[in-house]
Amino acid sequence: MNFFAIIAIYKFEMARTFRTLLQSIISPVISTALYFVVFGSAIGSRMEQIENIEYGSFIVPGLIMLTVLMQSVSNASFAIYFPKFLGTIYEVLSAPISYVEIIIGYVGAAATKSFIIGIIILMTATLFVDVQIKHPAIMLFLLALTCVSFSLFGFILGIWAKNFEQLNLVPMLILTPLVFLGGSFYSINMLPPIWQQITLFNPVVYLISGLRWSFFGTADVSIHYSLFAIGIFTLICITIIGWIFRTGYRLRN
Repeated sequence: MNFFAIIAIYKFEMARTFRTLLQSIISPVISTALYFVVFGSAIGSRMEQIENIEYGSFIVPGLIMLTVLMQSVSNASFAIYFPKFLGTIYEVLSAPISYVEIIIGYVGAAATKSFIIGIIILMTATLFVDVQIKHPAIMLFLLALTCVSFSLFGFILGIWAKNFEQLNLVPMLILTPLVFLGGSFYSINMLPPIWQQITLFNPVVYLISGLRWSFFGTADVSIHYSLFAIGIFTLICITIIGWIFRTGYRLRN
């Protein structure tokens, strides 16, 4: 294992975060604060409790997951797309490092940035609502696993995309609707029975539900299903990336 190469890629990507601090960290925090002002205070004050939880507190896991998913995909996809766009990908591919080390460097940096933002969002939430975490260790584990899995997905997206339009297509057209329909701001038990069954095909439901369970000890689906879903998704992404590097699919164009 070439740790020097991994550290070099990791440091380069982390340095890019601090060069774009406003976009990388401050912007998500401000957006989340506005969510709490609108949904937590304005709307939440007029809503009943959901599963004996104040609405402002109830939406905290959903908002964290919303931000983490979008940031993970965005960070990882742009990290690998720009070397392709600028032609510097050849320097990485010709270097004496394996694709595993490349993935650890890029995905590790993207996941770290998303994890930090997730923690900042959690700290921001405490300024607006009362946040209690029943299972903090599981919360951190689920958050870290989600950051890694969707950074892997973003890495795949960055390799697949041929232009900036394709790079933004999946996050805006697919991921955002899935997050909002995945129970970020409501419990899926509030839906009609038929829609509850349809919603269970949305993978984001299991992510938000698992994180909500770690906060409140209650969720729409079992924590075991959530862990299983995240694990399967991570394995699928790893398998696809392995195939990409073995075949060279869209690595050079």
